[in-house]
Amino acid sequence: YGTSVDLHLVIQYLRYAAGHADKVLGSQIPVDGHIFAYTRKEPVGVCGAIIPWNFPLLMFAWKVGPILATGCTVVFKTSEKTPLSALHIGKLIKEAGFPPGVVNILSGYGSAGEALARHMDVDKIAFTGSTAVGHKIEQYATESNMKKVTLELGGKSPMIIFDD
Repeated sequence: YGTSVDLHLVIQYLRYAAGHADKVLGSQIPVDGHIFAYTRKEPVGVCGAIIPWNFPLLMFAWKVGPILATGCTVVFKTSEKTPLSALHIGKLIKEAGFPPGVVNILSGYGSAGEALARHMDVDKIAFTGSTAVGHKIEQYATESNMKKVTLELGGKSPMIIFDD
């Protein structure tokens, strides 16, 4: 399944995200008087991304695509159960000539994720996983530098199963 579906979706998504790199623009805001008002969008900075064990390639792509397209750097924390996919992508990123430090990958248990969420140099943290751990990530981010947090928690396909 991984080679026939997961990899194809990864390629499609990365192409999609790359297409947005030149579309992150500010805008001019019309106001009365002799005032020039505008918005300017800037990179958030260092993003932490904690991804789960299921669909590790696709989860990696869903995080890395927008992060790089918006000019940020990233520190990934993979699941301790599936570190090899991301580590191999890291090898490919290095071979492709990405500057050192743009994409960083670490593997480990929950303590590594906690350290990433608490790190003062991380400006945003994104987590996909359980609701219980999501609460902890939010707490760690708040207790450190009030970093921005994106959480994708729990399942999205609830089912009710009847006896019949």
